[in-house]
Amino acid sequence: MNSWDPAALECLAAIVEEGGFERAAQKLHITQSAVSQRLRALEAQVGSVLVERTRPVKPTSAGRLLLKHAKQLRLLRADLAHDLQELAPQTGQSLAGEIVSIAINADSIATWAMTALDDLARSGLPLEVVVDDQDFTQELLRSGQVMGCVTTLNQALRGCTVQPLGAMRYVAVASAEFAQDQLPQGLTRKNFNQFPYLSFNRKDDMQAEFVARCLGLRGVSLQHQILLPSCEAQVRAVQAGWGVGVLPELLVQPALQSGALIDVAPGHALAIDLFWHCWNLESRVLSRVSLALLETAGQLLEQA
Repeated sequence: MNSWDPAALECLAAIVEEGGFERAAQKLHITQSAVSQRLRALEAQVGSVLVERTRPVKPTSAGRLLLKHAKQLRLLRADLAHDLQELAPQTGQSLAGEIVSIAINADSIATWAMTALDDLARSGLPLEVVVDDQDFTQELLRSGQVMGCVTTLNQALRGCTVQPLGAMRYVAVASAEFAQDQLPQGLTRKNFNQFPYLSFNRKDDMQAEFVARCLGLRGVSLQHQILLPSCEAQVRAVQAGWGVGVLPELLVQPALQSGALIDVAPGHALAIDLFWHCWNLESRVLSRVSLALLETAGQLLEQA
């Protein structure tokens, strides 16, 4: 069995994470030539190209396998540093550099996930939180770019475990002035396509799904959408009268209670089930992350 050079694996990980050779060299504090040499040596050992020389650089299928292996080694080193720190604090063992990468959707970050990560961050655990739509975070886990993810998909990937987190409730809201001017009767079959909706990005179909379920329609296509890749920015935009937002109830509850926002489809909410997926490894560090997310989700998300 081949023995992979840890330095070369970290070099591959840096190239992919930083998107290119120059920034990888800066991260690793070596020359760009050294980065290229380490990658070529690893590719020669594997017998396959590991990265596509695009902008940004992307891993090939073989590259994704070795990237996952590199991150698993990081996790093992983080476990070791954690155990040594508990066993002999005077040694000064640190988790610095052994980053634990997880993928979480923006809505969870804006509502409950930051609370879950508070104690981990304060304890010195180096975290990288990658943001994507909840329907797509699992692909980051599949490709080895992260060690765990929050997603709407409940089917575990090979080599991974899955646990339910609970459901995130979404409601349709608008500013009081906007609701009075354009939705005096609330959201109806006649008016739902006459005003703009706030969306996270082009992959976000939450608004169409909400309208379809709320009004009992099929194949809803919303004609006017404004794309803002931030939950907090969407709340501000809705309050400023840009349009209607389908947003987490946890996030907008204070504004609903104060009257700053109006529920334009009272009695209707879209509950999206979320799941935590992570590598099936015996890891104290990864277990701490999993437990923190599961406990907080159990307190703040809707449970079956």
